[in-house]
Amino acid sequence: MLSFIVWLLLLFLCWPLALLALVLYPLAWLLLLPFRIVGIGADAVLEMIKAIVMLPARILRG
Repeated sequence: MLSFIVWLLLLFLCWPLALLALVLYPLAWLLLLPFRIVGIGADAVLEMIKAIVMLPARILRG
């Protein structure tokens, strides 16, 4: 909601820049999508390694 209000303020102050931002935002989102996918995969691998390392402690505690 805050980003929409900021965009409306930009539209009021400088409408060509606001329209350019409206066009470029989906393109930037598409360009950054592979990095997000890699980040999700790396996070999953690190969580799996953490679970494997912590497994003996969880077995002894339980």
